[in-house]
Amino acid sequence: MKQKALPIFLILLAYTLFGVLLLLPIYTVFSEAFSEGFDKYWSSITSEYALFAIGLTIKVSFVSVVLNTLFGITAAFTITRFSFPGKNLLVTIIDSPFAVSPVVSGLIFLLLFGRQGTFGEYLTENQIKIVFNTPGLIIATVFITFPFVARELIPLMQSQGREEEEAGLLLGASFWQLLWRIILPNIKWGLLYGIILCNARAMGEFGAVSVLSGHIRGKTTTLPLYIEMLYNEFDSVGAFACATLLVFLSLLTLIFKLILEKRTERL
Repeated sequence: MKQKALPIFLILLAYTLFGVLLLLPIYTVFSEAFSEGFDKYWSSITSEYALFAIGLTIKVSFVSVVLNTLFGITAAFTITRFSFPGKNLLVTIIDSPFAVSPVVSGLIFLLLFGRQGTFGEYLTENQIKIVFNTPGLIIATVFITFPFVARELIPLMQSQGREEEEAGLLLGASFWQLLWRIILPNIKWGLLYGIILCNARAMGEFGAVSVLSGHIRGKTTTLPLYIEMLYNEFDSVGAFACATLLVFLSLLTLIFKLILEKRTERL
């Protein structure tokens, strides 16, 4: 009897934690967002600054995902197919964003590209503005999401081996033919999985971009930063209304993640 009760207890405990840590916060967000009616909710998410924050978030996330996808494929192929000096160092660099606080990374970029930073004088002379501008947000987001695609592809490509690629080379295939007909088809599901995780992290990034943004409304405020600004201005309804957009994005990410997991299990 005790052996049957233990699994039931653990299952109930898991569902309780799931409800407290996930469902209850989501319910709180939506209840607060609609506390003053749908009209207030709609005006909050369609205001000029809210639309700008949404657009900037999508722009920064898109550029970050593209750059990290290109880097991830290149790094994974290089690490799994070649032996070279500094290989372990490259793997360590890829993992470094997991060990560095986003706020600290933002401060590092501020010391590098700020007006008084290492490259500040050069950037000022050439009228290149990175800090408190969109390029700074992109740099910070790229760094924070740096490992996701590469870390999904490295173990996948290691497990697949290189036999098909060697056979293609023996048959006279060029590198681009290997890439489009062998490499990418073999890693497409792992690549999509890494892209989804990278995009989810990019859209929700707060710490690093907060340091580099300057919180300039209508210029450098991504959606998470705009939510913080509204909350600090005691517009809790507007803040939670915009937060529901991030909830929707998170749910979409989870749905795509589950679909890919089911797909990979069948292969």
